[in-house]
Amino acid sequence: MALEASIDRRNHAQSATTNGAVVLPPASYRLRLNPSSEHKPDSYDDLHQLEFTPLLFSSLERYLPPTMLSMSRDVKFQYMRDILMKYSRDGERTRVQRHKEYRQRIISNYQPLHRELFTMHAPSVLVPAFVKAVRDNTEASFRSIMAEPIPGIYTFEMLQPRFCEMLLSEVENFERWVHDTRFRIMRPNTMNKFGAVLDDFGLETMLDKLMNDFIRPISKVFFPEVGGSTLDSHHGFVVEYGMDRDVELGFHVDDSEVTLNVCLGREFSGGELFFRGVRCDKHVNTETQSEAVDDHIVPKLKTLRNEINSLNMMSPEILHDVKMYRLDALEPVERKNSRHGMEILDYSHVPGYAVLHRGRHRHGARATTSGSRVNLLVWCRSSVFRELKKYQKECSSWCAECQREKKERQCISIAATKQELLKRIGNTSS
Repeated sequence: MALEASIDRRNHAQSATTNGAVVLPPASYRLRLNPSSEHKPDSYDDLHQLEFTPLLFSSLERYLPPTMLSMSRDVKFQYMRDILMKYSRDGERTRVQRHKEYRQRIISNYQPLHRELFTMHAPSVLVPAFVKAVRDNTEASFRSIMAEPIPGIYTFEMLQPRFCEMLLSEVENFERWVHDTRFRIMRPNTMNKFGAVLDDFGLETMLDKLMNDFIRPISKVFFPEVGGSTLDSHHGFVVEYGMDRDVELGFHVDDSEVTLNVCLGREFSGGELFFRGVRCDKHVNTETQSEAVDDHIVPKLKTLRNEINSLNMMSPEILHDVKMYRLDALEPVERKNSRHGMEILDYSHVPGYAVLHRGRHRHGARATTSGSRVNLLVWCRSSVFRELKKYQKECSSWCAECQREKKERQCISIAATKQELLKRIGNTSS
């Protein structure tokens, strides 16, 4: 922090005013690599005609240099806007502006049925056990209310029944308004033909608080390798399944780092979620692993290691001379990656209960055979993780197929070492 602060102080200028004019921070200021978790950002909701969503400014503010955090909101806003304008493409800015105008038309004309939904009052929204677990903020407290049927999939009771009922009726009210006014709305994603984007009719701030105060603390513990600690934006929506709605959902991955999926209710049969393992972009279409990666590769690695150790006892000077031999290639043979096994899970929805998983965890929804089902989804995203991923060269630690390939390469390398040792021992004997 001291080094970071000293760098940020270069050419520091006061944020006071001179002759009534705001003195902007110098161009040498740089954004922080990691957000300030203690800093409470300003709200930009009251600013109009923005090219970007107000929440983006609130999120970005946590990355400002320490010396800027106490400056006026106007100074911070101008500094962040200059950065965003510099790096955003014209087409993207146009798209964002059009969507902002689209959203504003809805909010200006739609009359909410339950205005209390639009503020995040935790006791009214969340069950007490969930609130307490997050307030305690330890892995033990999280696990005390959760089940983990397979590695990386967490299920728990989350939403109050009354909140589920109110949100369902609010969505119905919004859909009636859409029908009566013939307003053409954007659907949640390219796969769902029914449902609504909650952010578009006023629930963005509430869902953002849900993500920041409750989902991010959990994700920081269970999904740190995919940006769980730096979640800074979301896409919140409801989807509807039934005979006159979407019936099922094909096999896919989400456009998120972490996904929250909560059943809101209604009477239904079927509609189970099925999961088939976590994959990176390169391996998204690979086969599901029917057994843990370590179950067949680790024994092979251990056998090779034992054989090489036996050869070492016979001719240690030869083993030392073989440049192919590396101890670090032999070390990761314990069951460190057994979490990559057990990829197959079918999960039946229960109203009020949530499923939390990585966005890259491949999944789909089986057909809803009777009745109707409505689910709330929040796709949580990390701009930091997405930016860093552009420069990633090594295989992903969270992708089961990457780990399988890595261990296969280790087997090949160690087997080659064994053959080289045998060859040299044979030459020495002759």
